[in-house]
Amino acid sequence: MSPPPLPPTPVLETERLILRPVRMADAPAIQRRFAQWDVVRWLHATVPWPYPDDGAEEHLRRCLDEEAKGAKSHWAITLKGAQDDCLGLIDLWPYDGETRDNRGFWLDPEYWGRGLMTEAAERVTEYAFETLGWTELYLNNAEGNAGSHRIKEKQGAVIVDRSPHAYVGGEAMRVTWRLTREAWRARRQGSS
Repeated sequence: MSPPPLPPTPVLETERLILRPVRMADAPAIQRRFAQWDVVRWLHATVPWPYPDDGAEEHLRRCLDEEAKGAKSHWAITLKGAQDDCLGLIDLWPYDGETRDNRGFWLDPEYWGRGLMTEAAERVTEYAFETLGWTELYLNNAEGNAGSHRIKEKQGAVIVDRSPHAYVGGEAMRVTWRLTREAWRARRQGSS
């Protein structure tokens, strides 16, 4: 049984970011920022590499189609006051009962190390738990992707599985995490 469709992707705000629905006008920024080895090496092997000249446009067409069907939410990560410049993407989709994976993201390496992706992930998680009413999220990353690993640890997720997986950079172990709403809420209450 497939999950119910998601509502239209809302604009989400954090202290420094505006997460807004993606749009075709984001293609030039995505093409420029995404087509970097540091971004793609730990992504699924289905991502074409070298990244084709029309890669961002093709990806955005798929994103907009998924949003229209209520299958996924796709946000452009933008700094407040610069909402036209997409620095990366963060996506959310419901658990289908089989594939233990609910969220994906990437950010231009120029903006790494500033806590921006943690901020974006935290806001999307809040949306999933508090607005959509989900009780858990399954999250994945390549074992060698230390930045993605740290974000999940900070959110209170726990590792539930490791398995081989094909990435753009080759075979590696995939770490699967489970983040429950209760653990996430408890961590947030403990930090306030």
